[in-house]
Parts: sequence; structure tokens; C-alpha cells
Amino acid sequence: MEIKAQLNYFRVSPRKARAVAQLVVGLPVNTAITQLTFARKRSVPALVKLLKSAIANAKNNFRLDSKNLYVKEFRIDEAPPLKRHMPRAMGRATPIKKRGSHISLVLEETKPKTQEKLKNRRNKKINT
Repeated sequence: MEIKAQLNYFRVSPRKARAVAQLVVGLPVNTAITQLTFARKRSVPALVKLLKSAIANAKNNFRLDSKNLYVKEFRIDEAPPLKRHMPRAMGRATPIKKRGSHISLVLEETKPKTQEKLKNRRNKKINT
């Protein structure tokens, strides 16, 4: 089962946010929070908050245990840039793009019960 959370119009460049998000893809949720806590980037507090929001969604909406969750996907897309101008020499103005990000997070549940059942079935077949 997939659990989703989104953060839109986050004012950090997608390239900078992707560098942090790649650290935690595929990790269990508790390990991912620890990993993000020790990264020293500007986007870290927002990503941790988004991850905790997704965990809360899993607990409240689907009654899942956070021990069985892992980060399946951290997708960071480009938001519409804020366009500004900076004065330059001889009365000219140069454009500045202040970039932003749309971040979507997908958590998924590992299914230890299903894996245990498969192992038990295999063991029974091998023993007989």
C-alpha cells in the first residue's frame, strides 16, 4: 500500500533538494529521518517535516505501523520560477530566476508476514 505526501512551492532549487532526497530513497523510515537529521543542507528541515507527515498519514488513515514503512520514492519537480530583475551596467537589467520545487513523497509498507509465510512454505516443501 502506498502512502503519499506533498510539499508544493518550496523555495529551494530542485537540483539542491534532489541531492538530499537521494540519500534516503529505499531506506526504512526511522533510518531515513536519522540520515536527514545529520545532513547539513537548507532543504533538510522541510524534507524531515514532509517525511513525518507521511508517517502520520500512514498511522491515522491506514492504521499502519511506522516500523514496516520505507521510502519508496522521493520525486522533486520544478515549480514555476519567480522572475526578478537585477540592475546592471549602463542602465540594463538582467533577469534572475528564483527557482522552487514541488516535492512528492511515497512510502510503502514492507510485508514481513507475507515473506514469513513464503519462507514457511519453502521450508515445508524442502523438508518433505
